[in-house]
Amino acid sequence: MTSPAAPSLTALLDRLVPWPDDGTRPDAPVAVDATDRLLLTEAAPLVADAGPRGVVVIGDRFGALTLGALALGADTVRAHHDTVDSETATLHNASRSQDALGPEDVHGRIATSDGLGPTLLDGARLVLLQLPKSLGELTEIAEAVARYAADDVTLLAGGRIKHMTRAMNDVLGDRFESVHATLARSKSRALVASTPRPEARTAAPLYPARERLTDPELLAAATPTHDGAAPAEHVDVVAHGGTFAGAGLDHGTRFLLSTAGRWPAASRVRDAVDLGSGTGLLAVVLGRRYPDARVIGTDRSAAAVASARATLAANGVEGTVTRSDAGDDLPDASADLVLLNPPFHDRAAVSTDAAHRMFATAGRILRPGGELWCVFNTKLRYRGSLARAVGPTEHVAQDPRFTVTRSRKP
Repeated sequence: MTSPAAPSLTALLDRLVPWPDDGTRPDAPVAVDATDRLLLTEAAPLVADAGPRGVVVIGDRFGALTLGALALGADTVRAHHDTVDSETATLHNASRSQDALGPEDVHGRIATSDGLGPTLLDGARLVLLQLPKSLGELTEIAEAVARYAADDVTLLAGGRIKHMTRAMNDVLGDRFESVHATLARSKSRALVASTPRPEARTAAPLYPARERLTDPELLAAATPTHDGAAPAEHVDVVAHGGTFAGAGLDHGTRFLLSTAGRWPAASRVRDAVDLGSGTGLLAVVLGRRYPDARVIGTDRSAAAVASARATLAANGVEGTVTRSDAGDDLPDASADLVLLNPPFHDRAAVSTDAAHRMFATAGRILRPGGELWCVFNTKLRYRGSLARAVGPTEHVAQDPRFTVTRSRKP
């Protein structure tokens, strides 16, 4: 680092941990990666010119970018973390770093925002971004920066070279007049975008996207179970760029819906949970199939929560959607039915940690006799884990890719 703040920055980065892991396990993620360090190197000469509240960080994982920008001299950093666990990790590391960042309360210098609107980006002159895997998510971020940030904003978007594509340059080039790549450093590279195009300031945003679905399995599952009920004609889905499967129906969810005829009868379901709600498609199905039940969706992603709320509203279904890590905000013994299509990726890496936390949540929130219906990639072989976390688990259906199980709380 060449900035005058480099010694304190180096000391700061050395103390960060991949919370809630302490970083001592052999397979623990790293709290500060090469992309973080590259972005902070590129940002160092720009922070001072960004002015008050001029620095914004998007996609920080454990706080390296947010706290690093403070160490480089930013008075305040506005930050958007899509996942609640990344936000919590950043604030945890902020507490650990208080003495390295001076006497002023470090939490008071971090302004977190749930969305990508003007609260986050109005007047921003420097935006640091860990490149997302999804082009849809990158498009929505680029749209927001070009629309709300200052005319002279610089967007530094970094990632591992093996995960970067030419399409990322094109997404930025559609919205900024200047886009170039930095030299590679430790297998990472940054894209530098500046001068928002005038048309990008006023163009109708592509996200959130909205689609009307008429898939037969979806409509059958979304039809009330009482005799004489009119069949559902369509389901509208609203999706922000970072939401899994976008505004469509993914294969795993469709396969789970194909088993709806075996789900509990309406008389047995007072409270139903869409755990890991994504766009809220399953929450809509629950609300329509069980019109007298209370429906709750929950997801760790801010984009998913916003999508699910919009999807419920688009379909006239009442329900609550919360942002939490694996449903940890849901009360014990509060549900009769849980639907789950757990994730098996964390960013670019295959990971089953979230799925196992969700299984534990399902076991905790189900009432005796309550049921968890779960769909998962067959090769993951979750049946034993489900039985231990929830209760007796039976194999219900399987196709070449996915398995559906039913677990019953004793």
